[in-house]
Amino acid sequence: MGTMSKTPNESLRGWTHVASGKVRDLYAPADLSAHSGRDALLIVASDRISAFDHVLPTPIPDKGKILTALTLWWFEQLKDVTDNHFVSVHVPKEVEGRAMIAERLQMVPVECVVRGYITGSGYQEYKETGQVCGITLPEGLVDGDRLDEPIFTPAAKADLGEHDENITFEQVEERVGKETARQLRDISIALYTKARDLAEERGVILADTKFEFGYRMQPGETDLILADEILTPDSSRFWLIDSYSPGKSQPSLDKQYIRDWLKSEESGWVKDTPPPELPDHVVMKTQERYRHAYERLTGETWKR
Repeated sequence: MGTMSKTPNESLRGWTHVASGKVRDLYAPADLSAHSGRDALLIVASDRISAFDHVLPTPIPDKGKILTALTLWWFEQLKDVTDNHFVSVHVPKEVEGRAMIAERLQMVPVECVVRGYITGSGYQEYKETGQVCGITLPEGLVDGDRLDEPIFTPAAKADLGEHDENITFEQVEERVGKETARQLRDISIALYTKARDLAEERGVILADTKFEFGYRMQPGETDLILADEILTPDSSRFWLIDSYSPGKSQPSLDKQYIRDWLKSEESGWVKDTPPPELPDHVVMKTQERYRHAYERLTGETWKR
């Protein structure tokens, strides 16, 4: 099967396209009874890649398959922490390997970011204010330092093409209520902590990541359900323990390589303009990092 990059199929056998995000395409069932009456979605991970809130014009081959396989692996590892929305991988042949059927949820409008290390936008905010999302951190931290305890640094979900906005815990409480805010924080940190420890056993640092949650569609549901992709190179920062050295940018197994290239003179890119096509060497290096992340974390050889 070829790479899915630019536009989704308007329909797949038994499914109708209903929405697209930066990377994923969503399909609703043509016949609800085919899924035992459950609200279901077909979630297809394309090979599109985004950076700095832009979808880049060049896809990364196999990326969608790696994201799907890694998400399914993490769902299995973390199922004792919280329920997730996965239903099955009995999907149309055209999207085998890059798609899953999942329960449709009423999504909570908060990006649940957890940081165990200080870097990226969190480090920039810390340098300016000494805080991240209203949380005061110790003085003197350098880029890449490990925090004494992981912190919950949520963001308000933005529309496609807009930048998610970091918010405080108090702002989460205003949006979803105090009890839900507490649950989001506690479950997110529990998920991160278990995933961090598991990754470290495999020689990988999970610097930060984001989770999304929702409620089942039936009336009266109050249990938060883990949704979307989790702990992939698209939604996380993965560093290798062997090369970890605080005080500088870390070699990573995620899309930081693309961000760094876009900021380089070679790209010629001016921020807030449409990004350029990626050269072959950037595509290849990015694909290698995604594949390496999958193999290091799961212990399995990636097979196309």
